[in-house]
Amino acid sequence: MEEEIVNLIVVGVISWSVAFLLVRKILSKRSFEFCNRIVSSIHATLAVTLASLTVEDWSCPVCPLASKSSPRQRQTLAITVSYLIYDLICCAFDKRVNLDNTIHHLVSIIGIGAGLVYEKCGSEQVAALLITEISSPFLHLRELLKELGYRDTDLNLAADITFAIIFSVARMVGGPYLTYVTLTAENPLLIKAMAVGLQLVSAFWFYKIARMVTYKLTKRTSSKRVVSIPLPREKLN
Repeated sequence: MEEEIVNLIVVGVISWSVAFLLVRKILSKRSFEFCNRIVSSIHATLAVTLASLTVEDWSCPVCPLASKSSPRQRQTLAITVSYLIYDLICCAFDKRVNLDNTIHHLVSIIGIGAGLVYEKCGSEQVAALLITEISSPFLHLRELLKELGYRDTDLNLAADITFAIIFSVARMVGGPYLTYVTLTAENPLLIKAMAVGLQLVSAFWFYKIARMVTYKLTKRTSSKRVVSIPLPREKLN
């Protein structure tokens, strides 16, 4: 791995940490998780923007396959690796460590790190970054709304549904296709294994999200039915 990329990752981890501390200071009345999600939203927006700028041909966003990564692709991936390292540590401090999230972080760090070491498959990895992060702002928005007092409102439900739709299309349509082209191209075995691992995690999350949306829609429908039932009039004395 180039010394420049290593330095970028180190500076990135420090920068994301400083950004969190600044947000924490500005929004001192908000929770640790709220401030971390603000930083995560900034990363997601930045990652999608940078990933989009590295695409050479939008008629084939993953082309050229199994090719040498461009400097811009490596820089974009290094910024995301630095964020993932920061977020993994940050979640540990907030005691929000859970197995699926930890596996997702580790798979992503190892997979992107392998691509940076091999300096290969930049197009596939940038496409994966675009697919995985495009729904993240809406993921964080739905949680931010809850702390702001909009839990169980139409606005929060709209954020839930928007997130679920974007996640499902990106991860369960674009994801399998990207996994397929990554496996069939001349990529290192570790890159292929990480591609499969990331898709499995995405499928597990898709299952959980589908259950969440189904529950919320059912709950909303049931509540409306209860409200629409006329109350019996009191008997006159």
